Amino acid sequence: MKYACDLLGITYPIIQGGMGNISNAPLTSAVSEAGGLGTVGAGTMPSDEVEKLILDIKSKTTKPFSLNIPISVTKYTNELIDLAIKHRIAAVSLSAGNPAPFIPILQRNDIKAIVIVASVKHAIKAEEAGADVLVAEGFEAAGINSSLELTTFSLIPQIVDKVGIPVFAAGGIADGRGLAAALMLGASGVQMGTRFVAVREAPFHKAYKEKVLHSDDLGTIILGRSLGRVRRVLKGDYAASLIDSEKKGMTEEEFLEKTSEQFHVKGAIQGDFEKGYVNGGQAAGLIQHIPSVKQLFEEMMEQTQNQIKCVDKQFQ
Repeated sequence: MKYACDLLGITYPIIQGGMGNISNAPLTSAVSEAGGLGTVGAGTMPSDEVEKLILDIKSKTTKPFSLNIPISVTKYTNELIDLAIKHRIAAVSLSAGNPAPFIPILQRNDIKAIVIVASVKHAIKAEEAGADVLVAEGFEAAGINSSLELTTFSLIPQIVDKVGIPVFAAGGIADGRGLAAALMLGASGVQMGTRFVAVREAPFHKAYKEKVLHSDDLGTIILGRSLGRVRRVLKGDYAASLIDSEKKGMTEEEFLEKTSEQFHVKGAIQGDFEKGYVNGGQAAGLIQHIPSVKQLFEEMMEQTQNQIKCVDKQFQ
């Protein structure tokens, strides 16, 4: 764990998941300032919009942060890589595509390459390509997800057994118990997304935060399974209408249009769940309050230590 933290220049073994087009400077900088690795997600935004976010973040923190580039989602991968180099960003996380061509470029410029994976096969390939860190994401996670549907609890130890670089666990984690469990499975830390929706610094619509707080174990649904375009979202009217359309034979093209980032913005930023959706992972059912990021990290680390001590006592 300490090695992974030192590698990324962070105090706590916690990475913020990329949030695509709802990424913002207040939350990313707050995560980094509190000792984690804040992340700005490029989503489908043009590179000039992403650069504005980067500059805003840099005006709010001098701590390391990451840029998430979803390779097959954005049209601007090369431009975004150039931005990371230009602004000396500490780390770039690569997802939704083949990271191999970009890892050497990043490392030549002293940028850590984090690769998001969802299977042992992809983890091995990412390590062979030179990745510094892996984020292994289980099917519990929010947003665009792997159609392989492997859960975090089964995925992490299998990947840890096959690679020699730090692995961060993602999917279904929202508190110190999840961090403790990830460490017991061999991970070096965790990546969280849904948990950061419900923190004070997150400038999302109040209705989005309330929806997370009032969620339960059955509060999420999967869109796009029949089309091989899996996305986990919180339940809502618009999401339900997409499920109905999918059952009636919605095409892949129609699905991609109706789940494009503009509809996520309608839900997350405007709070309109009749005309938009919000990403949400199964961890939503664990979230009961809205702390500051600093308070969240302190609570998580205390809970993690208590859980580990409890286990130690049971075996003494």
